[in-house]
Amino acid sequence: MKTGGRLFGAALLLGLVACSGEPAGRAAAPLPKLQTLTVTAGGDGSGRSWDGVVEAVRQAELSAQTRGRVTSVEVDVNDAVVAGQVLLRLTAVEQQAGASAARAQLPAAEAMAVEAAANHARYQALAAKQFVSRLQLDQARAARDAAAANRDAARAQLAQAGQLADYTVVRAPFAGIVSARHVEPGESLSPGQPLIAVHAPGALRIEVQVPQSDADAIRNLGAARVVLDDGQVLDAATVVVFPAADPSTHSVGVRITLPDSANPPRPGSTAKVQFAIVEPAGAAAVVHVPQSVVVQRGELSGAYVIEGNRLSLRQLRLGRRIGDQVEVLAGLKAGEILASDPVAALQALAAQRKAVAAKHD
Repeated sequence: MKTGGRLFGAALLLGLVACSGEPAGRAAAPLPKLQTLTVTAGGDGSGRSWDGVVEAVRQAELSAQTRGRVTSVEVDVNDAVVAGQVLLRLTAVEQQAGASAARAQLPAAEAMAVEAAANHARYQALAAKQFVSRLQLDQARAARDAAAANRDAARAQLAQAGQLADYTVVRAPFAGIVSARHVEPGESLSPGQPLIAVHAPGALRIEVQVPQSDADAIRNLGAARVVLDDGQVLDAATVVVFPAADPSTHSVGVRITLPDSANPPRPGSTAKVQFAIVEPAGAAAVVHVPQSVVVQRGELSGAYVIEGNRLSLRQLRLGRRIGDQVEVLAGLKAGEILASDPVAALQALAAQRKAVAAKHD
């Protein structure tokens, strides 16, 4: 492996500096058969593309809302659930005790509120006949208001305690599929700990980040073509371009809603989103090549170019990467022939040199 690495580096260096040609006066040995591709201007004609990940429009990551220990998990990954279905249960001893205490305190608070209200009404009647002072009436009113506030606080405490008790039973927020399960029976949980993820399989979308220079063109286009990882192609007519760019990456988010499909992709799978962006009139033809043909060594990039019986490693100046293609700013022009497999080209170049050297020894 070390010898191959040194040979690879030497071949790249010679190719970038001297185009890997044979010395003058030496006839090149026959070139082994290699898989090739022809450089074309404008890429594959599909416009520009970016990779993204399919996600469900409606998805929920359920987390613990109270402390407790898992007593049972009722579902597993890939299970279909309906809205309100029980997914898991936690111990509820502490929560039920709090609810019982709050429930016991409420009747006393309500009785005191009723008594204080009746007492205030009596003082109002007596005050009208001037049998009690204004101060006594004000005291009765204050007692009534305080009792009413205590009653409302007791009701709120009971509602809160009941809610904490309800949190010990985790239910599906909507009908869907269980996509992840993070807990097992017997585990102790704290608030905020992930439990189960659920998604609705119907509506799907993809979000990609595009250069801000392409955002307006994509917004005006309003459509996209999505190539799924299984080769299925979908034409999407709903494209939303986010209004603001990311200041750190200078990219803009684009959200593509996928149309209905007989064989919809799974959330989390990868896809390529293509936009048929038209280059401005008079713009120079852009050359793209597959990333797989590019040879990278440190900061230098190159590709194996075939000219007749001559194989050379030529230095390239690369631009942005678009999907599995890379833009070539300098070093190639349309019509030139490249070796598709850099490793096979390296071996062919070494074999050709060896044959030439043996012929002239």
